[in-house]
Amino acid sequence: MPQTVLLAEDDRAIRHALERALTLEGYQVTAVADGVEALAQAHKNPPDVLVLDVMMPGIDGLQVCRVLRAEGDRTPILMLTALVETADRIAGLDAGADDYVVKPFDVEEVFARLRALLRRTSPAPAAGAVPESTGREAQVTDRQVEAAGIRMDLQARRAWRGRRELELTRTEFELLELLARNAGIVLDHSTIYDRIWGYDFGPGSKNLAVYVGYLRRKLDEPGAPQLIHTVRGVGYVLRED
Repeated sequence: MPQTVLLAEDDRAIRHALERALTLEGYQVTAVADGVEALAQAHKNPPDVLVLDVMMPGIDGLQVCRVLRAEGDRTPILMLTALVETADRIAGLDAGADDYVVKPFDVEEVFARLRALLRRTSPAPAAGAVPESTGREAQVTDRQVEAAGIRMDLQARRAWRGRRELELTRTEFELLELLARNAGIVLDHSTIYDRIWGYDFGPGSKNLAVYVGYLRRKLDEPGAPQLIHTVRGVGYVLRED
């Protein structure tokens, strides 16, 4: 059965072109022109993934994200945006989006990001499955990961630093889980891109840095050691100083 995509884009030319490309790629697509229609369709026929333009008349893509997340809807959301400033992208992540593509975009990049988002919603591995390689500091079970003062419930998709629960988007949760599973081990940029997005966007991409920065804001506490460290020219590592 084909995976379903709800596409909301007010630019008719972009909407039709992307709808056709997604259909040829094998997706079942419902295309709408604004946020009001997007919410109505999301409630009527919940899709496997949403593709939302940020700037739409009436209710924009950010508002659609906020409404769905407030309702407890965790369907992965890919944002299409012409806004290139980091603050604009962070606003999308803060609203509940899982990833974004900047216009003008290559349709192959859209496909790659959709595949990565949909992989994360596939059924969890059966009990006893071998987890990814972990560092000595990490304690990993089928249900839980603990490392450097971080505890993650993988089935409930909840995370804590100490006794404080962290409010994480899907992508932030996946990134923290990857770092926690490999606590004490430096993961290079290419490895992180491959595990989280399924695609290496190259040395010029700011995507990973944006997510790491946003995750740090949620993790860091006054007077407490920083947990995510940058290893210049290589990547990132989770550890307590």
